[in-house]
Amino acid sequence: MPQTPHIEKHFTAGEAVRDVVIGMSDGLTVPFALAAGLTGAVSSTHIIVTAGLAEIAAGSIAMGLGGYLAARSDSEHYASERRREEAEIVTMPEAEAQEVVDIFRSYGLTAEESATVVAALRRRPQDWVDFMMRFELGLEKPEPGRALRSALTIAGAYVVGGMIPLSAYLIFADAHRALNVSVVVTLVALGVFGAIKGRFTGVSSLRSALQTALIGGLAAAAAFGIARAIS
Repeated sequence: MPQTPHIEKHFTAGEAVRDVVIGMSDGLTVPFALAAGLTGAVSSTHIIVTAGLAEIAAGSIAMGLGGYLAARSDSEHYASERRREEAEIVTMPEAEAQEVVDIFRSYGLTAEESATVVAALRRRPQDWVDFMMRFELGLEKPEPGRALRSALTIAGAYVVGGMIPLSAYLIFADAHRALNVSVVVTLVALGVFGAIKGRFTGVSSLRSALQTALIGGLAAAAAFGIARAIS
């Protein structure tokens, strides 16, 4: 009797989504808070737009650089740990073999049941190192070019997110009218972004949308209130 093949679909773009989330969430929130804060202190949309664009440029560069350095650090850490594991399976193979047995024991296998796999790994040093990297250290090999892609993704997402709250100030000459429009547009954008983020991360879309919109709204309200109090 023919059987329907079992096909599992898993989401595999976690790192890219994480970069978009980092860049977009900050891009929507920080320039929004800055523009709202400046509106509480000045009435010139030209000043607000200039400051907003400067912040988006500086923020995207800083966020992109941070993403690049983080990804480079992950890659260098992986390479360092791999060199250590390669040395250990040569200098202390018995201890490393026992670590394999211990890993399988944590899954409920006995030493006798693990013996065949341990013997096979000892005949294949590179596979042995791969096994130790994943199951002993919990490290996955970074993708080539990951650092640059991460930097560009975070920076690009920051720019896109930052232009959304600033767009109202590019259209309307009255700063307070622009702020009202910016609040509505940005809160909608935060909600939509939060819902999409929740869908990718497995969290309730409604809950994620409300949390994201609430955090962004509170940040802008705080900035506006502080600037108004100071001025």
